[in-house]
Amino acid sequence: MWTNVQFTGSLGPGATKRWFTYAWPVAWHVVWYMMPTTPKPGGPQIDWDVEVERANATQCTYWLTVKNLTSDPVTFEGRYAVLA
Repeated sequence: MWTNVQFTGSLGPGATKRWFTYAWPVAWHVVWYMMPTTPKPGGPQIDWDVEVERANATQCTYWLTVKNLTSDPVTFEGRYAVLA
């Protein structure tokens, strides 16, 4: 298994935004997760959904929708893990 950061993002209070990342090998088992980089104790800050597009026979595109659950701006890292 290996992990990395694919992108960083920011969202205004209560905002939702969609990102995409393409040309991923379809044979890889990829897990996506978002990690807030703006501290705010007391509750969850973000939620996310992952959708997948089969772009061609060997590659896929991931569509990542991230929502800020707070009333403050938030920044985060879009992280992934490729499972062996």
